[in-house]
Amino acid sequence: MALLALPHAAHADWRDQIGTFRIGIVAEPGAGNTVPGLALLTDAYGKALGMKVEFVVAHDYAALIEAQANARIQYAVYSATAYATALERCGCVEPLVAPVDADGATGIRSVLLTRDSKLPDLAAMQTHRIAMAPSDNVGGSLLPLAGLAADGIKISQDAPFLTHAGSAAAAEAMLVDGQADAVFGWERAAAENRTAIAGDQPADPGGTAARLEAAGIPKAALQIIWTSGMLRYGPHAVRSDLDPEAKRRLTVFLTNLRSQSPEVYDFVESKHSGGFISAAAGDYAMATAIVRLLSDSRGQ
Repeated sequence: MALLALPHAAHADWRDQIGTFRIGIVAEPGAGNTVPGLALLTDAYGKALGMKVEFVVAHDYAALIEAQANARIQYAVYSATAYATALERCGCVEPLVAPVDADGATGIRSVLLTRDSKLPDLAAMQTHRIAMAPSDNVGGSLLPLAGLAADGIKISQDAPFLTHAGSAAAAEAMLVDGQADAVFGWERAAAENRTAIAGDQPADPGGTAARLEAAGIPKAALQIIWTSGMLRYGPHAVRSDLDPEAKRRLTVFLTNLRSQSPEVYDFVESKHSGGFISAAAGDYAMATAIVRLLSDSRGQ
């Protein structure tokens, strides 16, 4: 009888040690400390874990990262770069799942687009005009610079052949109007090793190329010179020291949430409608590269 009770006692231990499982999220602009669907979410997570759950609203990602690093929360919903920042901050977090778009896209890639072959290749960039989004834009500036560095091509934000426009749309307009020979943009993409969800269609690249076509550049006139590694959509991450049974329960709950409780899923994830799939630290290599790029630039 005592031996049979041991697994149940072990499972109870982590709940007793935690007391209340705290989930951290960043406040939506203008929402204050309110959490849409709070009662529904608290009940769903509580049933998944079999314990009391509380949501904690942070004003920004910096506050959320500190709360998880200091073990005031066990679980956090991050952007990709916020997760990478948390990992660099304490090495104490790990991703459980990340969202997917309805067509199977799992993140974005940076692309360098030219028209009418004005830019023949990467090696010719220094003799051409390259438009870029503002320096703090992730998809149109930080991701391309980090992606190029990962490919052994290091370019600074203030390189003379780069022109940082006032917005991503303004950078695209420079290519449309002939003020630039190429532009750094982005496209949506699916990870090569992703296991397809039933009913998925191949991810539609969309992004900058589609916007340029809509602005009047014929599709046949556009060429992609270079593509970066993937920046995965931001994960739901837990502290690494969380009990494995809690991680398992949360993963099962989240990966089945879209099909089993779509009304709850809509509150948990409002931007990507394709459900959750398991994520690993290696999926955020490009996010980590961006964080280190920013850190290096501040240190100079």
